Amino acid sequence: MTNKFDDGQIVEYEYLWDWQAREGRTNAEKNWPVCLALVIKNSKQGMTHLIILPISGTPPKADQDAIAIPALELRRAGLSDFKSGWITISEYNYDIVERSFYFDPNQKPRGRFSGPFMDQILLRFRRNLIQKRGRIDRTR
Repeated sequence: MTNKFDDGQIVEYEYLWDWQAREGRTNAEKNWPVCLALVIKNSKQGMTHLIILPISGTPPKADQDAIAIPALELRRAGLSDFKSGWITISEYNYDIVERSFYFDPNQKPRGRFSGPFMDQILLRFRRNLIQKRGRIDRTR
């Protein structure tokens, strides 16, 4: 189990988008900056469960729910190279650090979102969890 990663941190990840999963793909096209929305450490299992939200510099599609990332938060996240950014909250990847084929446990986080911004993200994200939509399980 790793203690290296925490909620709100921004890392690189081979994020599999919902449309790719519906096409039957198991691998993404490239690494994306993502937000570790929830990092759940289970010491009994010795595993670190991740809820991963994608970040994009492209505005969301009509069927996606996303939050615009303010310029200050882009800087905090280590994403100063983005002119603008959105964090998608209508879908997410679920993965386990210790078993992952896609998550690099040796990487250093780029940055992290502030607590108040993470509160906004998680509040909106919970609505999608209630509707039980958008989960892409990367543990298989």
